[in-house]
Amino acid sequence: MSTRNTISSKKTEPKAMKTAKQSSYAKAGVDVALGNRVKSGIGALVRPTHGAEVLGGIGGFGGLFRPDFKKRGVKDPVLVASVDGVGTKLKIAFATDRHDTIGADLVNHCVNDIAVTGARPLFFLDYIAAAKLDPDVLKQIISGLARACKEAGCALIGGETAQMPGLYGKGEYDLAGSITGLVERKDLLDGSRVKVGDALIGLPSNGLHTNGYSLARKVLFDLLGLKLTDRPAGLGTTIAAELLKVHRSYLPAFEKLRAMKGNPLHAAAHITGGGLIDNLPRILPKGCDAVIDPRSWKVPAIFGIIGRGGNVDPLEMYQVFNMGIGMVLVVPSKDGKRIAKSLGGKIIGGISKGSGVVRFIPEPGK
Repeated sequence: MSTRNTISSKKTEPKAMKTAKQSSYAKAGVDVALGNRVKSGIGALVRPTHGAEVLGGIGGFGGLFRPDFKKRGVKDPVLVASVDGVGTKLKIAFATDRHDTIGADLVNHCVNDIAVTGARPLFFLDYIAAAKLDPDVLKQIISGLARACKEAGCALIGGETAQMPGLYGKGEYDLAGSITGLVERKDLLDGSRVKVGDALIGLPSNGLHTNGYSLARKVLFDLLGLKLTDRPAGLGTTIAAELLKVHRSYLPAFEKLRAMKGNPLHAAAHITGGGLIDNLPRILPKGCDAVIDPRSWKVPAIFGIIGRGGNVDPLEMYQVFNMGIGMVLVVPSKDGKRIAKSLGGKIIGGISKGSGVVRFIPEPGK
């Protein structure tokens, strides 16, 4: 394995090392010289994400970030960290040989995961592993990472690029990342502000985002026999284009909420693996249920195709997929309609007395 942070394009190795050690390692399947060449252009891709708080550059053993709390107006800082991957959505990138969106998927997913705590992103680290590095593929992945980081105001300060022959198939790789963000302690969202009578606002997703792809692939390709180039009725695009839609970042919505007088946001839930059924309970205080009307928004066509094609139980669909709702916001009932309209969302339900679960009224499919 080779750590990307430890390699600088300006460094050269002794000739003896190149002649003996690299030759033996290359025979074992790890081409260090190729790795160095592949990674030599990474700096140009990630530097646009750097600001004054990033110290040093590409080439150290670790990324350096010195947050300016005073400039950010934070008196009692809380750091929020999260790590994730993109699951078997990678299989779609492999099959289409398109890798410029998967990096953005990863960053946006992580940005959303810390945004629900009230945090703004500070910096991001990625991990890319393959049997053998492909220069063009790596460039596409990192371009997507850097693009999404820049849009989020998040510095891409380093990562790991590993060659591991025998662990991955030809043309395959793994991708994961970690993010660190910052929130003022008094603004931390932990579900404690949620109360009976609050409204639930659903913000639309951009398709499957990064969850449920194992079931989606099983139904679409194995059971229905569809191809990536097919255009099923009602979908409006190819299967490939639908499945590669980038995981939406909800950071702009959170910034709008912060700008509102008194910041009316009581809590938020990122609807990822586990869907509405498993993610909303994570922000429900004791004695509260989330009651949702599944008729209150239009479920995107791709979910209908998967549900019918696989004869999947309607409730299971709401536990595997986001079903068109990528983020749920909990706000005071009196502000619900106004906030929903300003953010392009819909009122999908409310908070009632209960035992900390999600209830659908009516139940999906009935």
